[in-house]
Parts: sequence; structure tokens; C-alpha cells
Amino acid sequence: MKTGRASIRYAKALLEFAIDNQKENMLVEEMQNVLSIMVNHPDLDEALNSPVLPSSIKKKIVAEIFPNASEMLNKLLDLLSKNRREGILGGVAHHYIELFDKHQGKVVATVTTAVPLTPALEKEMLHKAASLTPLKVELKNTVDPSLKGGFILRVGDLQYNASIADRLEALRREMITS
Repeated sequence: MKTGRASIRYAKALLEFAIDNQKENMLVEEMQNVLSIMVNHPDLDEALNSPVLPSSIKKKIVAEIFPNASEMLNKLLDLLSKNRREGILGGVAHHYIELFDKHQGKVVATVTTAVPLTPALEKEMLHKAASLTPLKVELKNTVDPSLKGGFILRVGDLQYNASIADRLEALRREMITS
């Protein structure tokens, strides 16, 4: 899924347009659906990014996948098709959700651990994340057994890496350069 500058610009413009029309809450639900579909179907993302498929085919694919799209989402899909930017649809959805959350005064903090968090640790992570931002924090836990232990906390653009895998890698690099 492409998430470059263009997808950020489209997402900003879409959010402003949605706010002007008082449809931002309805649109965020659609964008969450779009993002979910794009993440769960990488072949769709591949097709939309394919230089071989013409825009007319990509437009038909998108129309079949989102048959009940709102007028606002249809306008976005038409604009992306017109500008041959169908491949950034997932990125636009991702950035729209992030910008909507900021607009609502909240941020999603992602904590990656080797095992699922216990309620006590979740509360502690939430407290740590809340100290890093003035926004209301919503915590999301992802599990990655390759971390071996510790955690990686990401709040917006900030990342705090306290994983054992990172420490071992740093030690390995130090031993190689010594």
C-alpha cells in the first residue's frame, strides 16, 4: 500500500471537504472499511498499482468492491481514477483516519510486544503514551514474537524501542566494530 505525500494531500483535502459538509464521522467509517479491505486483500492493492491495467478496468474493480459507497467516497474514487492514482487509495484511507483522529483530539499509540499485554501492563503503557502527547491516547497492542521480550511504543512520529531484539542487534554491531 502506497502511503506517500500524495496520499497525505488527498486525505487532508478529503477531510476538509468532509468537515465542510459535516460528513466526517460517516466518512471515517467508510475509510476504515476501505483500509481493512486494502490490508486484507494485497492482490487488490497490487491490481490498483499495476501499470498494465488501464484506469477504466481499475475503476470497474473499485466500483464492484465498493458498490454502496457514499457520494463523497465515489467522488474520491473518481478523482483518483481521473488522476491515475488508484494505487494510493489505501494510503488515503490510512491518512484520513489519522487526520480525523487528530481532528477529534486523539491519537493511536501502538505497542508491539512479544506476548499480549496484561491489563496492568496495558494501563502502564497507556500512562507512558499519554505522557508523550497532549492528545487523548488510544492503545493498540500488536504481538511480534521476534522481539524476544521488551516492547516498542509508537505514538505518532515518536518511537521508543525497548525490545531485547534491538538490544541484541546493538550489541552485535558493537562487537563487529570492536
